[in-house]
Parts: sequence; structure tokens; C-alpha cells
Amino acid sequence: MKDKLKQYRLSAEEFERIKKLLGREPQGVEWALFSALWSEHCSYKSSRVHLKKFAFKSARVLQAMGENAGVIDLGQGEKVAFKMESHNHPSFIEPYQGAATGVGGILRDIFTMGARPIALANYLCFGEPSAPRMQALVEGVVSGIAGYGNCVGVPTVTGQTEFDASYNGNILVNVLALGLFSEGEPIVTSPARGVGNLVVYVGAKTGRDGVHGASMASESFAENSASKRPTVQIGDPFFEKLLIESCIEVMHRNLVVAVQDMGAAGLTSSSFEMAAKGGVGLRLHLDKVPLRDSSVGPEEILLSESQERMLLICTPKNLAGVEEVFARWGLDAKVLGEVVPGPEIELLWKDEVICKIDPNLLIEHAPVYERAYSAWTPKHRNSIAGAAPSSLKNVVGSIEGTSREWIYRQYDQRVGVKTVRDCSDSVAVLRLPSSGRGLGLVLGCRPHVMRMDAQIGGYDAAFYPALELCAKGFQPLAMTDCLNFGNPEKPEIMSEFVASVEALAAASKLLDAPVISGNVSFYNETQNVGVTSTPATGLVGLRDSIENIPHSHFANEGDAIFLWRMPGVSFAGGSFSGELKPAAVAAWLGEVREFVTRTRCSATRVVGKFGLQYALYRMCTPELGATVEMREWGNSPAAWNVETLYEIVLTVSPDLELKTPHCWRLGTVTRGTLKIDSVDQDLTTLHTTYRKGWRKHFALLA
Repeated sequence: MKDKLKQYRLSAEEFERIKKLLGREPQGVEWALFSALWSEHCSYKSSRVHLKKFAFKSARVLQAMGENAGVIDLGQGEKVAFKMESHNHPSFIEPYQGAATGVGGILRDIFTMGARPIALANYLCFGEPSAPRMQALVEGVVSGIAGYGNCVGVPTVTGQTEFDASYNGNILVNVLALGLFSEGEPIVTSPARGVGNLVVYVGAKTGRDGVHGASMASESFAENSASKRPTVQIGDPFFEKLLIESCIEVMHRNLVVAVQDMGAAGLTSSSFEMAAKGGVGLRLHLDKVPLRDSSVGPEEILLSESQERMLLICTPKNLAGVEEVFARWGLDAKVLGEVVPGPEIELLWKDEVICKIDPNLLIEHAPVYERAYSAWTPKHRNSIAGAAPSSLKNVVGSIEGTSREWIYRQYDQRVGVKTVRDCSDSVAVLRLPSSGRGLGLVLGCRPHVMRMDAQIGGYDAAFYPALELCAKGFQPLAMTDCLNFGNPEKPEIMSEFVASVEALAAASKLLDAPVISGNVSFYNETQNVGVTSTPATGLVGLRDSIENIPHSHFANEGDAIFLWRMPGVSFAGGSFSGELKPAAVAAWLGEVREFVTRTRCSATRVVGKFGLQYALYRMCTPELGATVEMREWGNSPAAWNVETLYEIVLTVSPDLELKTPHCWRLGTVTRGTLKIDSVDQDLTTLHTTYRKGWRKHFALLA
């Protein structure tokens, strides 16, 4: 029995719980069902009690957690669906396919709702370039994202890439997708309904790839992670493109009642969740599942995570229409069974009933753990006056500060002709085709802030990207998250999780930008060493026009440069001081957005890592630099490298004076030089170092 529990990744306590629910020991494929649906990845058993803290909704929210993706109403007949997911474990094992299938999976979450995918984004955390396998991991992940997204024809418009030693043993690969509903297009949900309706399998054929993938993603790594390669799925973006078109067509023709992606745990999770949500039963003939290999058996069919597959419910009269659409796109559409009064799901193999079970035993009665944690105690603040200044050349050449162009230039950022601002800008902007308005998209979470204090980091995961939107004149509307943490059985990890979730939830209320979808990824640790707790976010914002959006680089010689600060936490050199006042920050963000909306700012940039000096450099172009001096807002050379939560740089017409508290004129946009306190910085050298720094760190990829 011990070996069986290990095989199915179930604890002794969970085994006893199963016996109590069934009134006996599990039999046959029941082992596989409980293994998959009670995994951390599927059941959220360590996080569910805390995710309820995201219950806040705004008037714009049409669908939220519990569905494949969240949906918000933009007004004027337009709606968007978006969600963020992790593919960390698969990407560490097999970087190309792990990242590629992460893209494929998140796209399916979007078009399952009936929305057409129009944008992708990614949040990546890698280890030190010198760490084992890291060169291959970076190359494989970036190539996998590019290979899938480019081929499926959805632009990758923004991203964030971090490097830190804490990710040496576990990289993070989080992907976000966003889809658009035009006026009159229906939102399709997943609950099965209608006794007598048909359960139809559509898409690619089923193989053995991804079997036990959900349970693999719910445990820590040991030394033999390479041995888990069979649990990584294989993707085909061209099949995905066919699936997108065929699914959207049957949904827009109102031929389907419900749709669910076969994602983690494959047919098991999709069918059992559809039945449980709808309060009905299903009768499924597993031997009717289209197979790549005729030797695949019922348990492998249930657990396979083969890609590009969906499960849909349709009425008998609409079956012919569904079959016609999928046949025209060259995809399988096979009836597996029907909706029955239930509540049981009946699984058959060659007309023999191999399992009959109430799906609620696996969905609603999955274990819920209230893991031990401590109430958050703010970390000790120190003086930062002694923080040593950094050479700007060293900063722009470091792995943390060098250009990410070598990553995003591999992505197609313009396919679909809706992209207004892409990865080269601080905020991605898409033009909404019907209204012509601008839709902003930006990612958040700064691991170095999380390492400083998890509560502040949780607030920052919302406030920093919201400020980036506001600095371009966008109103933040809603967010998604991907909560990446180590082992939840460790109280110190769970304490960071709870602190950051509560902070993120509080920030979303203050911003009136609710968390409407997301994912939790636990057990990101190898040999007892976990990653930096990393609650990544994706925020969507709206503005009335795509005209006059401030640039992120200097635009006009002679413009006045201002620094506008919200006093709060400041940090540098590993120490920090001050207090974060969330309500004041949220109010200030509103002031920033209002100012940018009514004032012609030629450029804006949020000050982030490495402080003001680095932000000013990032605004420089090959032609335009700046002449700036430190004045009454600071008197230490280290202040150029201090990061304050929060501050932005704005450039405006030289005759405009900004009269607002905590706003200072730094200097002027000039041509050909960056002069800081009378010290000339050679822009040509800095630009070369910034662009080519990656070659120094990733020589094997040059």
C-alpha cells in the first residue's frame, strides 16, 4: 500500500479520507481520479481558504474565479477575458515543450470562454547565468514561447524577466493570455447541463504525454527531475490554431451548451468539473476517445494531458453542425457519451462499467488544509543613508539591468494589427477595433521587493503595475495573478503566502481593480531550497484614445524633466526604511492618471529597480539624453540609486511648471549626452553595454 500511495502521490491521511467517503478502499481507476483531482494543482487544497479573500468584484466583472478565465465589461459592446497560469515544473524538466504548452494551455482558457485571443504576455524568473543548465533553460523557454505563440498567430506584447540565485533550482514560467469579445458575442461557461445532451471530444488525438502531470506539478523536485520528462506534454501550435477557429465558430453559432479545456488532469478534470458545476451526471465511453496509440488504456486516457483538446456539451440536434465545423478544420469531434440525471459519472470501457462515482466526492470533498502560518510581522527597517552608489555602466551591463531585447525580439509582437505599443515599451497597448480605445496590459511583482518584505511585496505587485498604467493615462480595471511559492507545509512559506495574498486583495479593493482569475503554484523548491515567493500579476487598463499616450523615452529636446514622488518606503543596498500607506498610494495613483490625462506629457517612466539614475538612462535614446542635477529633494550621491515606493519621471514643455507636492524639476532633455550632477555619462558606451550585456552573461546563446 505504501508503494501505491507513493505512485499516486496520496498521503496516508488522504487515503483514510477516501476510504471514509467511499465506504471502502478505492478500486481500479478510482486511484487515478483521486490522485489527479486531489493534487495541489487541481484542488488548491493549501490555498483555497485564503483565495476567498479575493472575493471583491467591481461592476465591470462578468465572470470571475471558478471559470476558465475572468471576463470584464469594457462598455461600448466590448468585453475581454484574461488569465495567467504557471508552467514552472514542466519548463524546468523540458524547457521548450514546457513553455510552449504553457502558452497553448493559457490560450485555451481564453477561447474556451468564447473570446478570440489577441495578446500574450509572459513573466519569467531564471537563476544565475552560471547555474547548472541555466543557459539551456533560458534558450529553451524563450524558444518555446516564441515557437508556439508565433505559429498560432497571437502576438506577445509584453513581459517581465528576472534573474536571481533563488531560481537556480526552479525557474518560473508564467504566461498570460487576453481575448476579445466583440458586441453580441456570447460568453460560454463550463457547467454541464441538459439531460440527454451529448458529451463531445474535439481536437487532437490522445497519447500518453502528460500522464500524472498535475500531481507532478504538486510536489517538490529531488535530484532526478530529468526522470519526470514523460509527464511533460507535447504541443502543436498549428493544431491549436485550427482548434481556436473551430471552437469560436461553433460557439458563435450557438451550437454548444458548455465547453471545458482538457488541461491539467486532462479528461478527468474537464468531465468531473463540468458535471459537478452543473449538478448533473455523465456517462462516458472511454474506448471512444480518439487515440494516437491503440495500446493506451483507460487510466492513461483519463490522466493524459495531450494538448489541443476540448470537451463540449451540445444538444443532439446540433451535433451534425458541430461535426461539420470540426471536420472542415480537420479535427476530431467524437461523441463520448451523454448527460444523465446523476449525480454520478459512469465510466465505461468497451461497454463494461469500470467506475461509477459522484464527482462531488472528488471536487467538493477534496481536502482543504489550513496550513500553519504566522501573522505577518513587518521586517525591521534600517537606515539606507550609507548605501554605496553604483556605477551606471556596471548597472546597465549587469544581468539584472541589461536589455531584454534579446528575449522579446524572438516574439511576433505585431501579428493581428492591434498592437500600438509592444515589448519595447513599459506598457503594452492594444487598439480595440470597434471603439478605437486603448487597452493597456502590464505585468507586476518585483522579487527583490518580496525578498525585502512579503507584505510590502504583495501590495507592490498591484501598485507598481497600476502606476505604470496610470502614468500612461490608463484606468486600471482588473487583474489576474499567478502565485508562485515554495513548500506550503513550511510555516515560513505559508506566512509569506498569506501576507502577500492579503496585501494583494487589499490593494485590489483600493484600486477598484479586482482579482478575477489566477493560479497557485506551490512546491517550487528543489532539495529543500525554495524560490523567492513570487506573486506575479497581470493588470488590464483602459483609456479613451490611443492618441497622445506618453512615450517611455525622451521625445523632445528642451523638454523639462520632473520627478514626482509619493513618499513612503525607500530601499537600496539590501536595507530599507519608511512605511507604506496603501490608501494614500492608491489615491496618488488616481492623481497621476488624472494629471497625465489632462496634461500633455511627452514622456513618463516609473522609477523602479536601481533607482532614479537607471530610470533616466532608460529614457535616453541614441540621440536624446538629459542634463540633471540633484537639488532640494535629496543631498546624498547614493540617492540616485535609492528606490522609493513610489515615484515617476515626467517630461513636459519647458514653459510648464508642475506645482504639486513632492514634485521637483530635475533638468532638461538634451542632445547627445547624459549629464548627472555635472558628470558626463557616455551614452554611446552605455547603449552598447546595455544592448550587448546579455552576450557577456549568456555567451553560449550569442
